[in-house]
Amino acid sequence: MTRPSDGSSLATRWEALWARLPPEVRGRSLAEAQLLRMPANVPPWTDTGLRFAKGDEVTILAQGRAIVSAEAGLAWRPRYALWARLGGRGPIWTGTRDTQTFRCDRDGALELAIYNGEWKSPDGVLATPVDAYAGLSGEIEALILHWRGDAQAGLTAVQRAAPGEPLVEAELARLANPAVRPAGWSYLWFLGQSETFRALRPRDGRPCIGCVTDDDVAILRQPVSLALGTDTEICWRWRVESLPSSRAEDNLLCHDYLSVAVEFENGRDLSFYWSAELPVETHFACPIPQWTPRETHLVVRSGREGLGLWQHERRNLFADYSRAIGQPPARIVAVWLIAVSLFQHGRGEAEFADIALTSAGERVELVGK
Repeated sequence: MTRPSDGSSLATRWEALWARLPPEVRGRSLAEAQLLRMPANVPPWTDTGLRFAKGDEVTILAQGRAIVSAEAGLAWRPRYALWARLGGRGPIWTGTRDTQTFRCDRDGALELAIYNGEWKSPDGVLATPVDAYAGLSGEIEALILHWRGDAQAGLTAVQRAAPGEPLVEAELARLANPAVRPAGWSYLWFLGQSETFRALRPRDGRPCIGCVTDDDVAILRQPVSLALGTDTEICWRWRVESLPSSRAEDNLLCHDYLSVAVEFENGRDLSFYWSAELPVETHFACPIPQWTPRETHLVVRSGREGLGLWQHERRNLFADYSRAIGQPPARIVAVWLIAVSLFQHGRGEAEFADIALTSAGERVELVGK
């Protein structure tokens, strides 16, 4: 994430940058530019006043925070809090970082939203009550750049003519190093697309998935269909370089973690994770209110011992579900990779490999299949 070191507003910096741009760069590269200041307590959606045609390329550079609780340090940056849609309908989306570039897939007016709580549908209908926004503070500044042609070429022209803007540099760096999403996996739509997980080149001929979470949250999901019996197991290898929390994760303000999770047909999921402090085999309901009824966490490793080394895990899912949740359902419907560093604004890093499910002689490989 890029944060301007001087704390200056994006509006002020853009005004200065615009004054430095030669007329030929303005005319050749930019069709229009619009800067919005979006108070966090205004519920979605906000009409930007810009309308685009299918095929137009657009960049959004954003900074600021939607502050849930200044005292508790709960605040969301644009990557998580700033959402967009075209033509008043979905699918809605958020950038994979605080900066993003996209090509319009249809004609329509661009709307932006500050996210608070939970979405109800991919069209951008809120599940969160509108009055929940009244408790938010802070703002997000969003600079929308409508390019005449190729966005990357336009950003490069701006950078060469008027260097030094950190958000322009950040977006050029992102475009130059795109994350390759692991085959067969997809991100949960209501948390948005992400670059948290990426496919890595096979090591010793064995593919793996890299994970870097930095003041963010992402859930990667792969659907499966497998009967759950008394012999059903999940196994995986992981090399965790750093944990996103240094404190016990069973309370909301410290609920940052890395995990492998299994989703069941009843809508519940069991999340196996490496804790900073809690004893191995500890289990608890997720402390995030929206997730409390559906997610249970179970500690499989604890502390700093073993960080930086490949570790192998094997869990009996029938036994773990019975002990941590109750009567097991009949089937498994998905496996997740979860990375959260949103609450303490830290960083976690890991690699995952050889994730597999086995049940009644059937084996399902989930990495590099």
